[in-house]
This record gives sequence, C-alpha cells and structure tokens, in this order.
Amino acid sequence: MEVEKQTTPYPRRPALPVWAAVLLYIIACFVSMGLLHGCLLSFFSILPESGSTGRMIIEKLVLFVSSVVAVWACAVLFLKHVDRRPVSELGLDIKGRWKDCLAGCAFAAVFYLIGFAVSLKLGAVKVTGATIDLGVAAGTFSVFLFAAAMEEIMMRGYVQGRLAARMNKFSAMAISALLFSVIHIPNQHIGILPLVNLFLAGLLLGAPCMYTRNLWFSISLHTAWNWIQGPVLGYEVSGTRMFPSMIRLHLPEENIINGGRFGFEGSILCTILLIAGTALIIGWHERKDDAG
Repeated sequence: MEVEKQTTPYPRRPALPVWAAVLLYIIACFVSMGLLHGCLLSFFSILPESGSTGRMIIEKLVLFVSSVVAVWACAVLFLKHVDRRPVSELGLDIKGRWKDCLAGCAFAAVFYLIGFAVSLKLGAVKVTGATIDLGVAAGTFSVFLFAAAMEEIMMRGYVQGRLAARMNKFSAMAISALLFSVIHIPNQHIGILPLVNLFLAGLLLGAPCMYTRNLWFSISLHTAWNWIQGPVLGYEVSGTRMFPSMIRLHLPEENIINGGRFGFEGSILCTILLIAGTALIIGWHERKDDAG
C-alpha cells in the first residue's frame, strides 16, 4: 500500500534575525526615500519659481507620495524575501475599515479640542485671527495623509509587526515607539520633553495596531493629529511649519504648557493626554477581548 506523501506546507525560516531585518529595513527606507527625494528636488529646481502655497502643497504632496511608495516597496521586498511572510501582514487591508478611519480622525479632534481649550484657558496661547481656505485645507490634509501613511507603514506596519512576531506584543510596541522617537531627533527645536512625547505618541499609534493588526485607525489618527495641529490651529508640527494655518496663533511665551517652537507635541499637556489616550485605547481593546 502506497503511503500518501505529506503535502502540508511549512513556513520557511526568515533569512535574517528579526533585529537585523528591522534595522536593515529602516536603512533601506531612508536610502530609497533619499534617492527619490533627490531626483524630485532636482526636477523642482528647474521649474519656474513660484513661491505660492499651491505650488508648495503640490511639491510636498509629490515628495510624500514618493515616500509612501518607497517604504511600501521596501516592506514588500523584506516581507517576501527576508522574512518570508505574506504581504497582508503589513495591515493595509482597507475593506470594512471606514469606521476605523472615522474613529481615528474623531480621536485626534477630541484630543486637540481638549488640549487647545486648556491652553487657551491657561493663557498659554492666544488667537489673533483666522482665515479659511478650503482648497488649502484639502491640499494640506492630503499632504499629511501621505506623510502619516509613510510613517505608519514603516514603524507600525513593518517594524512593530515583525517585532511582535518574535516577542511580547507590548515590548514590540515599546521598541517601535522608541525607534519612532529616534528618527525625529534631526527635527528642529527637539528636546527631552518632545522626545518623550514622540515616544508616547508611538505608543498611542501602536496600541490599536497591536490589537487589530491593521493600520487604518493609526493612519487616520496620525493624519488628523498633524493636520489639526498645524494647518488648523497654527502650531508647528514636530518643530516644523510648512503651511499657513486657519488660526493665527500667538504664544505669549515659550513654555511647557504650549510646547514653544516644537509645537503642541512639546507640551506637558500633550504628555498627559497621550498617556490618557493610550490607556483608553488599551483598556477598550482589553475589555473587548475579554467580552469576546
């Protein structure tokens, strides 16, 4: 009697240890983004000078779209040929995730509603005027959408996802958050409190991914966070001001309440809200898992 051959597929072993794959992936992302940005900036330099907000938005949008392509392509290559895992593990499946997108935007809106209201009440910021341009608002939102997608694919989709395959999920989230803060060290006006808050922001953005293995809540939260902070309220975004804002903001003095030149992410109010927000997300998912 012929014995039936075993045909059950076994997963192939990764080509590299997870720590090496993660570090090489991050390096590959920055090298590929640098090359793409260099080519694009060279092209922009030969175009006629404009200086308009519309031109600035288009250029930033093209740069961040290229960044998304770079980190996604690197992730696909590493997942397939280094980690030998399916690309679906990146967490970009959008089907049925519209509620996550709305929830992420709403979370950021409530976060800044509280933070900005407290800042106004304490006199840490003052509103000196307002201008609404819907075209600029839509354009800047698009820029921050691709900027957020780039960072989330890289840090939560690939880095946290691969670390979680080899260690405790909370440890993977913490290491990913630490790396997220480290890559922002070159930002202008960086300091200890901004770095702490960037680490806490990494935890906030990593927490939903840890439970859902999907990026769309975090991408939406990250997008709305940056957009509300900068083009709406008039803060610097992680130490950078790229576009004019709807609200013209004045800081009577630079302090840990308003975040100074780094923006709201450099404030102690942000620290408190980030801790509370992360605890809220983790608590909600833990209760949901217990109930399910």
